[in-house]
Amino acid sequence: MVKRALLSVSDKTGIVEFARGLEQQDIQIISTGGTARILRDADIKTTDVSEVTGFPEMMGGRVKTLHPMIHGGLLCLREDTSHMSDADKMSIELIDMVVVNLYPFEITVSKEGVNLDEAIENIDIGGPTLLRSAAKNYRSVTVVCDPDDYGSVLKEIRSSGVVSERTREKLAVKAFRHTANYDSNIDTYLSKTLLDEEVLRLNYTNGTTLRYGENWHQEATFYKDPYVKGPALSNAIQHHGKELSYNNYVDADNALQTIKEVGNRNPAVAIVKHNNPCGLATGNSLLQALQTAWDGDPVSAFGSIVCTNTEFDLKAAEFLEGRFVEIILAPGYDADALKYLKNKSKDIRLLELPQFNEDFDVDCTYKYVIGGMLKQSRNIGLHAKWECVTETSFPDEKKELSDFCLCACKSTKSNSVTLAYEYSDSCYMMLAMGAGQPNRVDSIRKLAVTKARENLREIYDRDNIDMPFDDYCGSVLSECVMASDAFFPFDDSIIHADENNIKYIVSPGGSIRDNEVIATANRLGVSLVFTGMRHFLH
Repeated sequence: MVKRALLSVSDKTGIVEFARGLEQQDIQIISTGGTARILRDADIKTTDVSEVTGFPEMMGGRVKTLHPMIHGGLLCLREDTSHMSDADKMSIELIDMVVVNLYPFEITVSKEGVNLDEAIENIDIGGPTLLRSAAKNYRSVTVVCDPDDYGSVLKEIRSSGVVSERTREKLAVKAFRHTANYDSNIDTYLSKTLLDEEVLRLNYTNGTTLRYGENWHQEATFYKDPYVKGPALSNAIQHHGKELSYNNYVDADNALQTIKEVGNRNPAVAIVKHNNPCGLATGNSLLQALQTAWDGDPVSAFGSIVCTNTEFDLKAAEFLEGRFVEIILAPGYDADALKYLKNKSKDIRLLELPQFNEDFDVDCTYKYVIGGMLKQSRNIGLHAKWECVTETSFPDEKKELSDFCLCACKSTKSNSVTLAYEYSDSCYMMLAMGAGQPNRVDSIRKLAVTKARENLREIYDRDNIDMPFDDYCGSVLSECVMASDAFFPFDDSIIHADENNIKYIVSPGGSIRDNEVIATANRLGVSLVFTGMRHFLH
């Protein structure tokens, strides 16, 4: 039974309504400072902590709840006769609920120009102690540190006069997690400010056991970052299909980042297989983008991840009839498409991400290696400059196609080369790519160009194009842009591109042999742009 509650909050959201609900259940309210003033202003009867302790708040409010009359009332084990005897002997009244949230230290230190004194003043001492005392004795005390829990807690009290044991357990874990994160933020800030030491503490919750890892014999778990908002797989709603696997998460994340890179000006579709976009296209409609992305590699698209930046409609769903995909990730689904896709397969995972077209809410990426963690800022942007370095100028009308090609290249594993084609007015497709090779020449001549010809042969035969295939292939490749994720160390890449009628190339530049590469491009009439920005992806 909840008879006495101590309320002392920094975030006042919902506290008046919650306190009024407690008062209506004849629960005595103890409070401090600003919380007490707000409650009294709302005509809620409140007892000051100083009345309970017999000592006034001191030192500008730094000392107020750190007292046996408070912590004895929290830590007393109700089932322990010696504890109860001590409480009776010292006239300590039991406290059945603590409602506390902490000074906003993390918000304070994130402000521009904050100084050390201001940061230290926002280190809460009494609040974490109250939370930990209450959480330690969760079998008898309810601890609430999140305003989002006020409603459910009040509902239980109104229903039975008590907060259930299961709820108290959950709230206690939440309180310990809250104080752990709080102390972690203090450690990170003070370590950097006072010791000039970098501290990395990662906080992930709600671990979900996956069927297996990358391979059947490996175990895997997905942990959700509770603080990441916006477009993230952790925020996706699954409408249908089996649970996601380890590889599903990896591939779907690549697909999401690829489409986010392309933007949302036009419908766009990424088809990802083994952590590489094997198809990528924009179109005037979702169906057109999906069909064209599929043309980028119809073989690899089998068992792939399909991701789009627009609502998935029935026409696009019908296109997938007879085509096996593992996951569809979209900002939403129209009702007919959702019904159709559910009937298509019991296993296909249908993920909705309403925040799809918002900005990413993360600034860094992390990668664990044996014995350590790598942290880096996210790879944001496509080029630091746009410099045509050849005698043959780079047409302005190829700029958007080039940006699309760079987006594809940026999402493809290094060493990567991509070929992009404007197949219709302002509609682009990744015609082919070469990924993950130890040398760039193989990415071009063995993979990207070979795959481009294979894809063009499929299109040529399907559409009954009325011209010799070699002429058709040459004409398409002559209008493509080729993007490289890093500089060309030798001019052989330029030579192989020219041999296949590729005349427009985008590269970061920066090699000690740039002059040799530029000279070869000039000799062959190739237009070459340096962007000054490398896009390795390992």
